[in-house]
Amino acid sequence: MTHRILLDATAVPADRGALSRYVDGLLGALHARGADLAVACQRADERRYAELVPGARVVPGPAALAHRASRLAWEQTGLPYVARQVGADVLHVPAYTLPMSAGLPTVVTIHDVTVFAEPGADDPIRATYIKSATRTAARRATRVLVPSRATRDELVRVLDADPSHIDVAYHGVDHELFHRPSEQEVKQVSDRLGLHGRPYIAYLGALEPRKNVPNLIRGWVRACADRREPPALVLAGSGGWDDEIDAALAAVPHHLRLVRPGYLPWSALPGFFGGALAVAVPSRGEGFGLPVLEAMACGAPVLTTRRGPLPEVGGDAVAYTEPDADGIAEALAALIDDPAGRASLAEAAFTRARRFTWAASAEAHLECYRRAVEQYAGARGASPA
Repeated sequence: MTHRILLDATAVPADRGALSRYVDGLLGALHARGADLAVACQRADERRYAELVPGARVVPGPAALAHRASRLAWEQTGLPYVARQVGADVLHVPAYTLPMSAGLPTVVTIHDVTVFAEPGADDPIRATYIKSATRTAARRATRVLVPSRATRDELVRVLDADPSHIDVAYHGVDHELFHRPSEQEVKQVSDRLGLHGRPYIAYLGALEPRKNVPNLIRGWVRACADRREPPALVLAGSGGWDDEIDAALAAVPHHLRLVRPGYLPWSALPGFFGGALAVAVPSRGEGFGLPVLEAMACGAPVLTTRRGPLPEVGGDAVAYTEPDADGIAEALAALIDDPAGRASLAEAAFTRARRFTWAASAEAHLECYRRAVEQYAGARGASPA
């Protein structure tokens, strides 16, 4: 029997970002699969979700949900009310919080547990809150979804979570949005960055400690400082915080070019990734590694680390480095000096990325929802509807 799924999209931030790519990709694939869907969302997103999942019941929350504290308070009482209103059989919260008393089976996505594994890698106040919310979600949700086996194993290790209540569902990638770029797409991004055809190393992500940006900057300097035509380094993405970044930036020689464009629109990402000499993601910890997969889908040679789930995503189709500055410098230099190797990696990356689809992810999610309904009914001594 088909179960009605209420997906809570109210946590999707205004800047969209990775959580939006997850929610959008999943909802689109669930809709294509014929799932019975309802969506709770911010008022500003009502039309967007109505167009993404036509026929679904889209319920906008109060205007105050734009503020996180108000959203978290509403989640405890307003979200269960919406679940009753739409006749939901299962509630999926695609972030790490959930109502304490939902009154129906609940599924929560825990994207990563790096806040436990990397002390000091987040703002202390935010880290304390995330730890508490993650513990509560892992304990109270009917079932937990994680985007990789590595994240599942870490969740079991650091929180003693019950592995029989955890389901792995890899993220997909939108292969229409993330594609091999045309020469014009590459040129447009290069001109937008002020590089006008100059080679560059690309990074996309938050500037926060676990992303290891200071060591990327130092490694790039060491790999490129003595070159006659050194590639630029482009750090794109959100602000975040990392006290070491300013010190690393201050040590960049004047003849090297470092560009910080902030957010890039999604339409620019194929040209940004695909036009790069290499895409560097030397992270110390991830839950999945969506930028790695998206860069691969754009046919880019990627350099990342073997930390956490990144080898699950990259396999043999990416280059690897240790996260220290010397290791990054050595790996970057090897890529810069090996055009044939970069071309081989780019081809392998593009081919491997085709394995990751939102359709496959949606199937894994639907199986998790089914288990949640059965598990909830079993715990209450009832038969699932």
